[in-house]
Amino acid sequence: MSIVDIYAYQAVRTISKDQVWARYLYWGISIAFLVLVVLVIINFDRSAGPQHPLFKLMLGSFVLLFVPKLIISAPLLLEDIVRVLVGLSGKLIGTQADDPFLPSRRKFISQAALLLAAIPFAGIIHGILKGKYNYRVIKKTLYFPDLPAAFDGFRISQISDVHSGSFDNPEKIAYGIDLINQQKSDVILFTGDLVNDRADEMDPWKEVFSKLEAPMGKYSILGNHDYGDYTNWPSPEDKLANMDKLYKTHAEIGFDLLRNENRVLERAGDKIRLVGVENWGKGFAQHGDLNAALQGTDPDDFHVLMSHDPSHFDEVVKKHPQKMSLTLSGHTHGMQFGIEIPGVIRWSPVKYRYPKWAGLYEEAGRYLYVNRGFGFLAFPGRVGIWPEITVLEFKKGDTSV
Repeated sequence: MSIVDIYAYQAVRTISKDQVWARYLYWGISIAFLVLVVLVIINFDRSAGPQHPLFKLMLGSFVLLFVPKLIISAPLLLEDIVRVLVGLSGKLIGTQADDPFLPSRRKFISQAALLLAAIPFAGIIHGILKGKYNYRVIKKTLYFPDLPAAFDGFRISQISDVHSGSFDNPEKIAYGIDLINQQKSDVILFTGDLVNDRADEMDPWKEVFSKLEAPMGKYSILGNHDYGDYTNWPSPEDKLANMDKLYKTHAEIGFDLLRNENRVLERAGDKIRLVGVENWGKGFAQHGDLNAALQGTDPDDFHVLMSHDPSHFDEVVKKHPQKMSLTLSGHTHGMQFGIEIPGVIRWSPVKYRYPKWAGLYEEAGRYLYVNRGFGFLAFPGRVGIWPEITVLEFKKGDTSV
């Protein structure tokens, strides 16, 4: 039993008084969750990975129960600190002998804590039932002084982190694919994590993803989950066969998979270079090789880089002698949990691991855009950080003009 449970129970006990059923309900739910944890430990199939039904149920239940309890605990802990200080001050100035050392807990503090916790509780339920398919189209215009003239007005649709093994609603996925096509972009770029672990997770979704359309092509790269590193394989050969199947899957749905390679995109006689690296991230297997991906390019070319993990930008890309005018990443999902109110607040716990965790960043004339992800992983929902379709339009010039 954690201190969070103790404080949350105190709030329930304080307001329930003679309603013993409320206390039994609290502990009944808490014990049921512990039983679920034990069942997951006993029955968890690592080959199924985070899409295992019991694992998803456990993680969803944990977030649903723990976050509200944590919010309940904060004001009660603060009140306890105040109560101790009041008790000590009373002793120092001569409290009467029949007065208690600590004042009693105020009932309205417990009521306020429970009311405050109801907000994220409702938000988490919405995130599990609706939020994970609450697709948002985010549009940005980027200005480049060195953009080839013919690419003025060029549009990219970026998606990332599909995690097809987590999908459970074909109708919503079809809606998301149609929403991408509605943007009428020149190219569609996918920046990694097509699956959670295994290539066959994509089998039920190949037909719908094949409907993606872009006149200048669809291009993709690999993410950390695409290598099958988070599951048990009967043999190294099975893991290699899974990779071969994944490469073929990209081709079957119409993606040109870039594995430390580049492509020339031409428009009205001008060209830009699309560069794609395999996954490179701190704390992950580093398959990406930017130098290899740039083979055959000219230093004066206008480069757009696809690199799954945004940490690659700070560690390698922004310091590289060849300028990547724009880097497109994903990976973080915005942790699928946070608060975003444009112009007011943008926060997610993932910022403490990835300083560049969502949206547009610029350093030394080099842009990075981090997509919040199309799908979801492990936690079966999204709270405040919605699935994203990014549309970036290129304009020639300087924003200061």
